[in-house]
Amino acid sequence: MINKNDERLCEMSILLRGAALLHDGKIIRGDAVTDSHSFFSVDAAGPLGFFDAVVDCDGLFIVPGLVDVHVHLREPGFSYKETIASGTRAALESGYCALCCMPNVQPAPDDADDLEVMLELIRRDAQVQVVPFGTITRRREGRAISDMEAMAPFVAGFSDDGSGVDDEDLMRQAMQTAKRLGKPIAAHCEVKSLVAGGCIHAGRYASVHSLPGISSESEWRMVERDLKLCAQTGARYHVCHVSTSESVALIREAKRAGLPVTCETAPHYLLLCDDDLKDEGRFKMNPPLRSARDRDALIAGALDGTIDVIATDHAPHSAEEKSKGLLGSAMGVSGLETAFPALYTGLVRSGIMSMERLVTMMSAAPAEIFGIDTGGSVAGFRLDEGFTVDPSEFKSLGKSTPFEGRELYGRAELSVIGGIVRYEKKKAGA
Repeated sequence: MINKNDERLCEMSILLRGAALLHDGKIIRGDAVTDSHSFFSVDAAGPLGFFDAVVDCDGLFIVPGLVDVHVHLREPGFSYKETIASGTRAALESGYCALCCMPNVQPAPDDADDLEVMLELIRRDAQVQVVPFGTITRRREGRAISDMEAMAPFVAGFSDDGSGVDDEDLMRQAMQTAKRLGKPIAAHCEVKSLVAGGCIHAGRYASVHSLPGISSESEWRMVERDLKLCAQTGARYHVCHVSTSESVALIREAKRAGLPVTCETAPHYLLLCDDDLKDEGRFKMNPPLRSARDRDALIAGALDGTIDVIATDHAPHSAEEKSKGLLGSAMGVSGLETAFPALYTGLVRSGIMSMERLVTMMSAAPAEIFGIDTGGSVAGFRLDEGFTVDPSEFKSLGKSTPFEGRELYGRAELSVIGGIVRYEKKKAGA
């Protein structure tokens, strides 16, 4: 983990030469300065001796470091899928400066002792800032509340991600406790009885190929219930990986009513739908890719502010676990290394979304919602050169992505954290 108390880091400042920057909603060329506290553009560089380092950005597009509040780093317990070292390296080389990792590991962090197991691994191996979630319930089993009070000082919030909390009284109790502790509940909204062994969205593809489907109601029904509990308790409530049009409508109405609710979706839900499915494990995730109508509703929600955050739900698995088609493969895909390029290519280059809105959803908004201080961290992206997604090049141990083989733009080439260049792509011939 980056140590923000390191006085040496606090003294570092870097001049970024020849960058492209967002200014008043427009991309302009200029210079910028970053240190451990802030990131700002400058009209004139001033004397070079003032800076600890100068980086020739050669036209890179510079943004505040990205923040992903929904990743699975798989440790402790499942290091064959991913490690904190490999996952955070993938994040670093993809423009991320901070992550929030989910608690479906072994042991699940449901008290201070089990949380410490994860924290020790983070302190030892993380290459970007990592803040974990504690569980809502003991062992994520949905039967008893975790020791939320003991974990509260060290976590971003509480989540049973991977499982919905079916018991309404238990979720009410969890929200009341989270409210008292000043922490959000990040909810995986899934009614178990409505999933019923499904593997993809209960739509056209499932019907044509005789595959068991997962209904949209399995998500929005729990969102609906939890929003009522949010109104009763006043707890900060964050909906994970929203995938349905009904969920978007419910959240939009809740925000209009003034409830303290936020939400996220993932790149694949904004860019793909069940029309894009192939019988390959790289298209299987939970929740599943929904209909084109749902995708369009998600885009509309992202544009009008109903959806606050784009998080990857980076969920790596082994090659064997993802080799059994839609029916037999594990649910989850790797997302860190394709997120910004896929979204930039599919939404910004196409004119659907402004660059300013995309960067806000991937940086400022998640940091603000979960109280993450990114200081002057920045990332640099190459917007004008295309590349083909090749999972064999991923730093993540998980190689399964629905964007495999696609031509994308916006590959990360620079990450500066705490006034130090942590990653810089080597130039050809260097």
